[in-house]
Amino acid sequence: MNALAAHADFATQASAFAALHAGRRTDAMVSNLHVRVETLHTGAGALPVSVHDGRQGDAWVCSPRTTYADCAGEESARYLPAPLRDGAHWLLSALGDGLALSGLDNAVAVNNWLLSTNLYPPLDAVDPASMIEEAVARWPRHTLWFRSLNEHHNGDWLDALRGAGCLPVASRQVYLYDDIAPLATRRRDLKRDLSLLLRTPLRHCRDDEVTEHDYTRIAELYALLYIGKYSRHNPLYGEDFLRAWHSAGLLSFEGFRDDDGRLVCVIGLFRQGRTVTAPIVGYDTAMPQPMGLYRLATACAYRACIENGWRLNFSAGAADFKRLRGGTPSIEYSAVYARHLPRGTRLAVAALSAITCRIGVPLLRRYRL
Repeated sequence: MNALAAHADFATQASAFAALHAGRRTDAMVSNLHVRVETLHTGAGALPVSVHDGRQGDAWVCSPRTTYADCAGEESARYLPAPLRDGAHWLLSALGDGLALSGLDNAVAVNNWLLSTNLYPPLDAVDPASMIEEAVARWPRHTLWFRSLNEHHNGDWLDALRGAGCLPVASRQVYLYDDIAPLATRRRDLKRDLSLLLRTPLRHCRDDEVTEHDYTRIAELYALLYIGKYSRHNPLYGEDFLRAWHSAGLLSFEGFRDDDGRLVCVIGLFRQGRTVTAPIVGYDTAMPQPMGLYRLATACAYRACIENGWRLNFSAGAADFKRLRGGTPSIEYSAVYARHLPRGTRLAVAALSAITCRIGVPLLRRYRL
């Protein structure tokens, strides 16, 4: 896809997002997101902006406190070795209190699509310094966040935002696939998963076969995995959100049905240009593991990327699973601007940057999180 087409594609997606969310309550569609959605006009189109006013308990995709205290606390308790857990618990509890007191959770996230992974337009259509200047004028009491940036896909954005005065704050380790086709022959696990798509007795459900009756089930399958098995701090997407995004062309679905026609696994893909991410993955966690429902759902994404020449940002989580299938780990950052805010908030951002980059990044890499 050439630059002109990529710009047009992003602008179309941004317009569709704004039509659904700008000026409307988000908690009607995502029950644990209480933010205002506004837009910031740029050469790339009307970038979506979430305005969070510090409400405790909101999903991590809009709340820095939830991300760096609550979610990080869950992850450290789950994955760090026992000798490190007590220290991590103490540090993260203190960090959460500090973030609340500093006002840092009053956060405006620019280019925030309410998803775990945001995709960015080509930088040549955007002037980050001018964008930050306008955002500060509109939201003078909020920190400015640019989430979901990794050096591999967004190195130019990171450099430009640092140059405009933002500090990097590490968030997690994501798994990237730039060219999946060669991996399908070299990686045994990926080859087996793609073969399973053809061998399963379950009935394939294409995007155009998703019916009105499926949205409730998709929401249920997503919640079984992302809320039930992963974290209560993930966004709880309701059927209205899934229906609206699917109808607007922002999400495409694929999955498998049982003999009764009931979806037992599903994946939802979000694409901009030739980059895809999978914010919706779900399966019936009560069904026998040998059925390979998670493998089936994720294999749909791999196959779609092979067939269309897309690159895949498979986000975080299931690290060993993604590594075995050839995913390249990359640290994801937020770029945070707080120069317009009181000294206490600026110090909190600087401390968060130092802690996450100097302590968090080595831990993410060491324990392959």
